[in-house]
Amino acid sequence: QLQASGGGLVQAGGSLRLSCAASGFTLGYYAITWFRQAPGKEREGVSCISSRGGSTNYANSVKGRFTISRDNAKNTVYLQMNSLIPEDTAVYYCAAPVERHWIPSIWADVDEYVFWGQGTLVTVSS
Repeated sequence: QLQASGGGLVQAGGSLRLSCAASGFTLGYYAITWFRQAPGKEREGVSCISSRGGSTNYANSVKGRFTISRDNAKNTVYLQMNSLIPEDTAVYYCAAPVERHWIPSIWADVDEYVFWGQGTLVTVSS
């Protein structure tokens, strides 16, 4: 239902744009959160955007470098990642909560999300 894409190998300081597309699923009804999971680490919330795009949240580690946006007409959410550092290396996932037009009170809590896309790997070389 959700499909993340756009990952790849990039040098430190570079940029990537990830996309989260939906099929058979109206993305515009849902807040969407990007998570990432590095090897040996727990999955962590990166950024969240409300269903209509009016509200966003970011993890402190990516503030000022990453920008989340959405185009509901295209049924797609984006994560623009700039000034990438090796610590950003991870598999990135997009996810949606169970309720429409709702952001969990703890937006980065993985347990609040029931719809998950397969991840896309981002590797940042030093």
